[in-house]
Amino acid sequence: MSTNATTIPAVRPEDEKIPVAKAFLYGFQHILSMYGGVIAIPLIVGSAAKLPPEQVGMLVASALFVSGLATLVQSLGLPGLGSKLPLVNGTTFGAVSTMLAIIGSGGGLPVIYGSVIVAGIVGFLLAPLFSRIQRYFPPVVTGTIIAAMGLSLLPVAAGWVAGNQPGGASLTNLALAAFTLVVVLVCTRVPALSRVGILVGITAGTLLAAVLGQVDFSGVGKGAVVALPTPFFFGAPQFEIGAIISMVVVIIVTLMEIMADLFAVAKVVGTDVDRRRITRGLRADMAATIIAPVFNSFPPTAFAQNVGLIAVTKVKSRYTVAAGAVLLILLGLFPLLGRVVACVPSPVLGGAGVVLFGSVAAAGIQTLQQADFERGNNIFVVATSLALVVFPMAVPGIYTALPTWLEMVLGSGISAAAISAVLLNLLLNGRHANRGALGDEMEAVPAPEPFED
Repeated sequence: MSTNATTIPAVRPEDEKIPVAKAFLYGFQHILSMYGGVIAIPLIVGSAAKLPPEQVGMLVASALFVSGLATLVQSLGLPGLGSKLPLVNGTTFGAVSTMLAIIGSGGGLPVIYGSVIVAGIVGFLLAPLFSRIQRYFPPVVTGTIIAAMGLSLLPVAAGWVAGNQPGGASLTNLALAAFTLVVVLVCTRVPALSRVGILVGITAGTLLAAVLGQVDFSGVGKGAVVALPTPFFFGAPQFEIGAIISMVVVIIVTLMEIMADLFAVAKVVGTDVDRRRITRGLRADMAATIIAPVFNSFPPTAFAQNVGLIAVTKVKSRYTVAAGAVLLILLGLFPLLGRVVACVPSPVLGGAGVVLFGSVAAAGIQTLQQADFERGNNIFVVATSLALVVFPMAVPGIYTALPTWLEMVLGSGISAAAISAVLLNLLLNGRHANRGALGDEMEAVPAPEPFED
C-alpha cells in the first residue's frame, strides 16, 4: 500500500468550506482574471463571420453562460463528471485557428458547431484512455508543462498592456499596468488584503484609469438588460468531414492541455488526483464541449490563469470557483453586468496578469525541483520542450509551411511542450519514464476512502 494513502488528510484542501460572501468575493477575482480570455474568442470569430454587433454580443453572452455551466460541473461535479477541483472553464484559444479556417473556406457557424459536437463526443470517449497515461508524467514532464503554460500566457498579459495594438504600449498603458502590479504586490504584504490582492489591484487600476479618462462607460446602458440563450440561434449544426477532422485534432490537443491543468491545480492546491478523477475532469469538459454549440458557444477548457490566482491568494476551496461559476452564468444572462466588467481597461488586466501568469510558470519551476537533474537527460527534456514554447511566440508564422493540422499542434506552445516532454522523457530516460507525478504505485492503489466520490 502506498504511504500516500495513510498520510492524506480526511478533508482535502479543495473541500474547505468558505462563507458565502467570501466565496463570491474570491470567485469574482477568478472571473476578472479570465473574463478577457472568455470574451476574446466570440469577438474574434464573430468579426471573422461578419456578424452584426448584436449577434456578436449574443456570442459573448453565450460564451459566458456556457463557461459558467462548465465551471459549475467541473468544481461541484455530477454523476461521472467533474474533477471537483477549483478549475475555471472558458472558451479555448486552441480552436480559434480551426474555426477561422472553417469560416475562410466558406463554412459558417453551423459548420463550426457541427464539428465541435462530433469532436466533443470523440473526446468524451477518449477520456479514459488519456487518464491511463498519467504514469508518463513524472516531475520533469509535469514541471515542464506547467512552466510552459505560464510562459505561453505571459504574451497575453503583454498584449493587454499594449492594448492589443501594434506599435507597443503607450506611456499611459505602461503606467496603469505598473500601478496595478504594484498594488497587487503591496497587498501580498498586508494580511487583511493578501487573499483579495488581485481584486484590489484591478479595482484600484480601473479607478486610476477612470481619473485619467481611460475608461469608457458609454456602452454600459446600451443593449438588452436580460438575454436568455436561444438554442441553435444560428441554425441547426452542419456536419462536414474536413471540419470535423480538424476539430478532432483540436480536441485531442485540448485533452492534453486539460490534463496539464489538472496536474497544475492539484500541485498548487496540494492534493492528489487518481485515474478516475482525471477521467471525470476530462469528461466534464468534453460534455460541456458537446453542449456548447446548443447555446451558440465554442469548446470550453480549463483556464490556466486561474491556477496562478490560487497560487497567489492561497484560497484553494473549489466552492470559490463554484461561486465564480454562478457569476459567469449571471453575466451570460445579464449582458448589462458583462458590459460593466468589460469596462476594466486591458492594461489593468495586463498588470494583474504579470503576477497571475508568472505564478503558473513559477509553480512549474517548483515542480522541476523534484526532478533528478544529476542525469543530463532531464536537462535536454526541459530545454527542448521550453524552446518549442518560445518559437511560435517569437515568430508567429514559423510553422506556416507545415500541414495545417501540424501547424496548429506546434503553434500551441502548451501542446508542443507537452508532446515534446512526454516523448523525450520516454526516449531519453527509458524505463525511468514510468515514475508518474501521482506516485509510483498509483496504478495499483485505489483512491483512499476520503476521496471517494
